[in-house]
Formats: sequence, C-alpha cells, structure tokens
Amino acid sequence: MKNFRKEILGLLLIVFISVSATCQEKTSSDSDTKAKTEKKSKKKKRKKRGKVRLPDIDLSHWKVTLPVQNEKGRPYEIDPPEILDFASNEIARPYMYIDSTDGSIVFHAMPTKSTTKNTKYTRSELREQMVPGKNNVNWSFKDGGIMKGTLAMDQVSKDSNGKYHKVIIMQIHGRLSNEQRDLIGEDDNNAPPILKIYWQNGKVRVKTKVLKDISASNEEILHENAWVDDDGFYFEQEVGFRKFTLEVKISEGKMVIVLNGNEYKVYEGIHMQRWGVFENYFKAGNYFQSRDDDAFAKVKFYDLEVSH
Repeated sequence: MKNFRKEILGLLLIVFISVSATCQEKTSSDSDTKAKTEKKSKKKKRKKRGKVRLPDIDLSHWKVTLPVQNEKGRPYEIDPPEILDFASNEIARPYMYIDSTDGSIVFHAMPTKSTTKNTKYTRSELREQMVPGKNNVNWSFKDGGIMKGTLAMDQVSKDSNGKYHKVIIMQIHGRLSNEQRDLIGEDDNNAPPILKIYWQNGKVRVKTKVLKDISASNEEILHENAWVDDDGFYFEQEVGFRKFTLEVKISEGKMVIVLNGNEYKVYEGIHMQRWGVFENYFKAGNYFQSRDDDAFAKVKFYDLEVSH
C-alpha cells in the first residue's frame, strides 16, 4: 500500500510539473506574440506617418501660368510636356508644388508685377490645352465638356476688414477664333469668361455673363463689352478649409455646376444659347483676387479630370 501511495504521489508530481511548464510556455508564447503584434503595429503607424503620397492628376493637356516673370517680362508659363516635370522646376517650385503628405498639388499666388493681359491680378493657374502645347484648338458648348476636381483652400490672407481674400478656383474662358478676331478688329483672341467660380470667405460663389442686349447681332456679341457679369450665386454649403468637389458640365445651351455631388446650379436660356458662338477652355487653380500688401493664397487640388 505504501508503495502504491508513493507511485500515486509521484504521478501527481509529474503532472503538476508538466502543467506548470506548459502554462509557462503558453504565457511566454502569448507575451512574445503580443510583443510582436505591438511592434508591427508601431512599425505600421510609423510607416503610415512617413508615407509619401503623390497627386493623381494628368497634366498632359494643361499649361500653367505662374506669378513670376520670364526673361521677356511676361508671366512665366510651362507647357506640356515640360509641365509633367514641374516638381523639378526651380522657378515653378515656390508657386506650384506637391504636398506629399496628402497627395495634392499646391497652387500659391500673391500680388506681383507678373499679371496677364487685361487684368491686375496674378495667378498660379492651369489652362486646358486640347492639343498639348497649343492654344488654338478649343471647344464650343455644342461640343460639350466636363471638368471635375477635388480641392481645398489651404491658406489665405485677410483684408483690412477681417474677411478672407477672394480666389477664383475654376473658370471657363471664352476665346475668339482667328476669323472672329479679324472680323471685329481685335489684336488678340481673348473673349470674356462665361464662368468664374470663387472661394469667397469660406463659401463657393458662381458668376456668369449675360448679354446687355439679347437682340444684338452675332457680330456685335463678339465684343467683350456686349457682356456683363450677373449678380452671382452662392451655394448653401459652407466649405471653409475642408476638402470639397466641384463638377462643371457643359452641353449645348446649358451649364451645370455641382458642389459635393448634391447641390446644383443650372444656367440655361437665351444667354447660354447665344454664348455658343465662342470657343472655350477650362481653367483651374489659384487666380488670386487681391493686390493688398503681404496678401496670398494657397489652393490644393487632389484630383482634376476633363473630358469632351
């Protein structure tokens, strides 16, 4: 009996030692797994914080005008294909550059002597080129077109009344054909902008052109002074400094502007119909609307697409 008891006690001792070792191994294994998981998580967070993001914007059909002068004293421009390498252009770098933290292109403008013809304001702004490198191939309302972009006001200065300075962030600009230019005796192909979209004190404002006289002839309406600005329209949504989406849809006799996919402004009727006489091109970026000292604005574009 004594031997039997000894055998039982021995077996119990072996089981106890075995179980203790297994628990220790499991605890050690769990600790190792937890440590590895935490290490991977921290590594992932560090990697995420340091991740480089590049904008997915095709610039092959855009040129840019910047608020700095070239050697001829005119605004500095970069056409395709050189614009595809804008990030390496030292002249462009202060005014058009990549923010790799959020994958945007930043357009920076401020008052300088580098203004384009017929304006006192400067710009860091893209101009559509249907044929890369050329300005003389454009589109009509009959041809139609869509421009869609996601953007945000990054920084902007204030005026003496404490209001933010205005910035035009998208446009549709009119253009005279060479024949129209010669017909009315102009020295360039410039025509009014049928659409100007502003970032104005945190809201999106739209302005278009209307005819002074809807009975004017097709030749008379080619003159810039035949058109005047309308009263403008504010979208209800306040975008502030948040990211937002704008879409501009053009068809014959009609123009539709969409904010964030759920608020619309539609223009149609006699003024849109008569505008069909002009060629057009899209513009996007930062057309800064102030000459105040030390004024500036930075606009970010995260994506920008055009189709016809």
